Amino acid sequence: MRNIDLDSLQIFKAVVDFGGITKAAAQLNRVQSNVTTRVKQLEDRLEVKLFQRQNGKLLLSSEGKVLLAYAERLLQLSSEAEAAIRTGTPRGTLRLGTMESTAAARLPSVLARFHRHYPEVQIELVTGTSGALLGKVRNYDVEAALVAEPFTAPDLDAQEVFVEELVLITSKNTPQICTPKDLKKHTIIAFAAGCSYRRTLEEWLGQAAVVPDRVLELGSYHAIVACVAAGSGMAIVPRSVLRVVHADSEVAAYPLPEKFARARTFLVSRQGHQSAALDAMRKELLRGKR
Repeated sequence: MRNIDLDSLQIFKAVVDFGGITKAAAQLNRVQSNVTTRVKQLEDRLEVKLFQRQNGKLLLSSEGKVLLAYAERLLQLSSEAEAAIRTGTPRGTLRLGTMESTAAARLPSVLARFHRHYPEVQIELVTGTSGALLGKVRNYDVEAALVAEPFTAPDLDAQEVFVEELVLITSKNTPQICTPKDLKKHTIIAFAAGCSYRRTLEEWLGQAAVVPDRVLELGSYHAIVACVAAGSGMAIVPRSVLRVVHADSEVAAYPLPEKFARARTFLVSRQGHQSAALDAMRKELLRGKR
């Protein structure tokens, strides 16, 4: 079966963008009957209605909204591919997912180099927990994402790019922590469920059959470190984050057992997916690793 051609997708998107057949035809320099026929052929091929008419206006159906998301990505990828082949330089937009810790501690130097080498690529960062970001990759919300182990994603391509040292942090006034049992009856401060580092902490505590008295969920490392420093609880963070938020002197940091102290960060993307911009970003990430 022949695939949907890009020309049909471009006509469909024009009808959406310009609010109807007449204006789309004018913008595309086509006759209205041609645009109408191409949209009808696309609907017949997909066996769905892409538009609904309401009060004299064409509105996208639920199926049309799904197709529009794919059409935008395919047309953008086509444009990027043509530009990359003609000029040898990546162009367009790269939507990249990242954990907040990676965005703060690792990406600034990488993005600075990337923008110097590829000024015609616009980076859009989307932050979240590793679990949420894996879902965004699968749902095409981002082209790739930087996530930390532990995670399970046999359906995605993954390449190691960073290694973080995780430490347990407490307030300066908290008695010294020697074993997980010392955390009994203490509050744990962490990101929401789905955070890889939170999972590491829970696994470490679980091995000693320790259940936190309470979990306080916060949305940023600045907030987490500030609450720990104030004595509200304890947390696991990458040591690189402590340096970024200048908190080395404000909290006590304890090394974790070797099994839990090393957390690798991976660049994940859909299997077999490639783009000029993503390939360029992958090279910059690996250059920083060397």
